[in-house]
Order: sequence, then C-alpha cells, then structure tokens
Amino acid sequence: MTQIAVLTPDPTDKSYIGRWPEVLTRLTATLEGTGATVTATPWTDHVEDASALAAYDLILPVIAWGYHRDHARWLKACVTWTEAGLPVANSASVLGWNSDKTYLARLVDKGVPIPPTRSSEAITQDQVDAAFAETGAPVLIVKPTVSAGAFRTLRLTPGQPLTDAPQGPAMIQPYLKSIETEGETSLLFFGGRFSHAVNKRPVPGDFRIQIQFGGLYTAVTPDAAAMALAEQVLAAIEEPLLYARIDMARDDAGAWVLMEAELIEPDFYLDHDPADGAGFARAVSERLGG
Repeated sequence: MTQIAVLTPDPTDKSYIGRWPEVLTRLTATLEGTGATVTATPWTDHVEDASALAAYDLILPVIAWGYHRDHARWLKACVTWTEAGLPVANSASVLGWNSDKTYLARLVDKGVPIPPTRSSEAITQDQVDAAFAETGAPVLIVKPTVSAGAFRTLRLTPGQPLTDAPQGPAMIQPYLKSIETEGETSLLFFGGRFSHAVNKRPVPGDFRIQIQFGGLYTAVTPDAAAMALAEQVLAAIEEPLLYARIDMARDDAGAWVLMEAELIEPDFYLDHDPADGAGFARAVSERLGG
C-alpha cells in the first residue's frame, strides 16, 4: 500500500496545537481516498537525518507550520532531504527558496506585478520615514522576509514609532486599501490545474486576513485577470509543483498584484472546495503514478 508522510509542526511549538490537527484530518480524508496510508510526523524530527522518511512513497510538507521561527533548521532540513533524494512535494529545493520572500524580486524580474517593495537587512525608523517621504503612501506595511501568518507584520502611519520591528531582513510596502474592502483572494492549483478560489477579508478595523485574527473566508469564482496573473506566476516559477496557492489583491489602480506564491505549507481551504479535495487527490495519484 502507498505510504504518505505529512510533515507537521514542531511538537514543542504550541502556537498551532489547536488548529493543525483539524487541517490534518481534512487532508488525511482526501489522501486516503487515493488508497494511501497517511502518517503524520514532525518536520523537526528529520533535520539532520532523513532515514526515517526513506520508506515513504511521498512526503508532503503541507502542515510544516512554524518553520519561519526556526528558519536555519528549516534550510538545513531542505538540504538534508535533497541530498537524500526523498520524494518531497513540493521539492525540497522549492521549500528552501520559497521560505524567504526575497523570491518575489525574481518574479518581478520576470514581469510579475507585486506591490512596490523596498528591502532592508535590518529595518530602522529612518528607513520607514524615508519610505513615507519618497512614496507619499499614507500607510505602510513592514514585515519580515521570513514569516507566515502575519508574523511580526506592522501597519504604520506617518509619525508612528517603529516598535516590535521585525528582526533581520524585512520588506516595506505601501498598504493596499483594497485589503480592507475587497480582501485578499487565493487561487489554488493542484498538479498545475486550477481547483478553487477563496476570498479572505479581515474583520473591520484590522488588516490581517488570517483566520486566527477573525478573517472571513468565502468561496469565489476568480475573474479572467486574476486567473491570468496566477498562471503568469506559475509560468515564471518554471518548476513542477504538486500544489500552489497564489495570493493576490488589487492595487490602488484596481489591478491584481501578487502578494505571495505559497508553495510550502498553505492551507488549501478544502472546506471551501466544491470538489472536496478531488483535484488534490488527483494530483497526488498522478504524482504516485496511479
């Protein structure tokens, strides 16, 4: 019987203890529909030695939440898995570069539109003040380049002091007002095929669309421009992907821009998938040669 491993959070990290088992349950039901046996195992158990994963036909890192708080070990694990030749999907190479949002610059070089972005190796008040002065933006977003779930993400107005700033490399972007009115839209692709889309809106007064902050999720049908942007992003990546979640929002001119290409451990929002995960199951079966 086919054996699939699903990588889960570090058991010592209690941040997600109430959430990831629910996601695992949905994924397990979908994967078992392919005839596979599913085993959950913490990604942190396989950083230096990948031998315990060698028996699996497929390794899915899709619940490896928390890697951004242990990034050095995450990168080490990706090297270990690559050197061991493990059947990880998405590939360990993708898991490495996609864990740092500086990858967005490479996509920009290939013509993918993103919000105007400034990079910093160590964010300072002077840099934030200069960004306000030079862009004229009424609100800025400051976030680490290695982050997830709005981790250490700040929304700042002119004159507001920079407190609890991201540690290490960070990004400064103009705040997109559409986040509050239209939210962010995620398009899910499995095996390169579009599956479904979900719109995520923050509660009034907030800018964080994640469910842990009260984000409101609704299944939607993406327009042609949204689909075109998602397909442009996937083409720019130029690597085979078992799954991809393309997150986008509208800029102040009303055009779609890429927020992130989530290729590591995105929630697939299978509870909002009209096909109940059939697209993901099909992609996994094809990957396994079924």
